[in-house]
Amino acid sequence: MAACLRPVFLALISLLMISSLTRSSEGAGIAVYWGQNGYEGSLEEACRSGNYDYVNIAFLVSFGSGQTPELNLAGHCIPSPCTFLSSQIEVCQSLGIKVLLSLGGGGAGAGRGPILASPEDARDVAAYLWNNYLGGQSDSRPLGAAVLDGIDFDIEYGSNLYWDDLARALSGYSTAERKVYLSAAPQCFFPDYYLDVAIRTGLFDFVWVQFYNNPPCQYGTSTGNADNLLNSWSNDWAPHPGVNKLFLGLPAAPEAAPSGGYIPPEVLINQILPVVQSYPKYGGVMLWSRFYDRNYSPAIRPYVNGDPLTYTTKSVKKSHAVA
Repeated sequence: MAACLRPVFLALISLLMISSLTRSSEGAGIAVYWGQNGYEGSLEEACRSGNYDYVNIAFLVSFGSGQTPELNLAGHCIPSPCTFLSSQIEVCQSLGIKVLLSLGGGGAGAGRGPILASPEDARDVAAYLWNNYLGGQSDSRPLGAAVLDGIDFDIEYGSNLYWDDLARALSGYSTAERKVYLSAAPQCFFPDYYLDVAIRTGLFDFVWVQFYNNPPCQYGTSTGNADNLLNSWSNDWAPHPGVNKLFLGLPAAPEAAPSGGYIPPEVLINQILPVVQSYPKYGGVMLWSRFYDRNYSPAIRPYVNGDPLTYTTKSVKKSHAVA
């Protein structure tokens, strides 16, 4: 009898192991912004660090309303195109990291910023993004032949109109073979002026809320009081009907957020993460930015995912890939 059951038992163990590895790809993770400081190291170095699951290439600062789209990657490549990044993007993706192009940022560059003139203009911008950064065809792809995984909306300037139309148009390019991932980086002050209507479409896979440079809804670095942050998380963002996966957006160092919001790693690990991880929509932590992230992500990474098994399987996979 025992001999007969042994193959069944071994098969069951194998299924459980496969299940745990499958969950590892769906567990909470860390997102980071890269591209706004020439001293932050290369994109490939960021990905090979083993600290991140999502990298937002920042920023496409101006586009729409007839403007020539402007990619600004600070000291990494001026002006664009930055086609040498193509091979680095592919390395990141080979390590299981999703790489997205971030739209907007805090400034307009040489243009007027991100301004969509109409739903039709939004569809035109979506076509431009598809052909130049995603799975379409163009002779002038600024980042080369690599196909990015999706588009991040970090709209803090310009117009607040038609971002929902852009999200719908981009989502329409998803196929069964290749999904176009969408993410948003709203301010924690609720509702976000620029992105709330777009987020309510429910099309965004990841929403990494900026709980910094916003005193009414951030951690009180000088006081050690987390009430404003946790109230915003639990009362505004966690119940938001358009949010699928919710990330805690934080500065990776005090100097990364002049108006505050930095949380020391030990406080995040012991006081904040246990609370936010109890919410079903919790997706992880977003950091601004790679340049400021000297020791923050390594300190918090083992704790970002509440399931130790999930973290372990991901770590093993990435350590082998890096080696």
